[in-house]
Amino acid sequence: MRSVFVCVALITMLSACVSTPEPANPCADPRPLVCTMQYAPTCAVLVEGGRKEFSSPCTACSSEAVSGYETGPCPE
Repeated sequence: MRSVFVCVALITMLSACVSTPEPANPCADPRPLVCTMQYAPTCAVLVEGGRKEFSSPCTACSSEAVSGYETGPCPE
């Protein structure tokens, strides 16, 4: 019984290590409703995991699916 508990605890801890990376610039609330049309490529970190490129930090953070961003395009 104890070995099952240890295995479950290990799996839980290891799955936490594979979580979404912490963005360099977290999006602040309230989220922007309107953005200027500036072009500053931004790599957004998605809440569900993964990354998506946006035209600017403002457009990235206007989406609830984005937790934060890093300046520059996403690595390929």
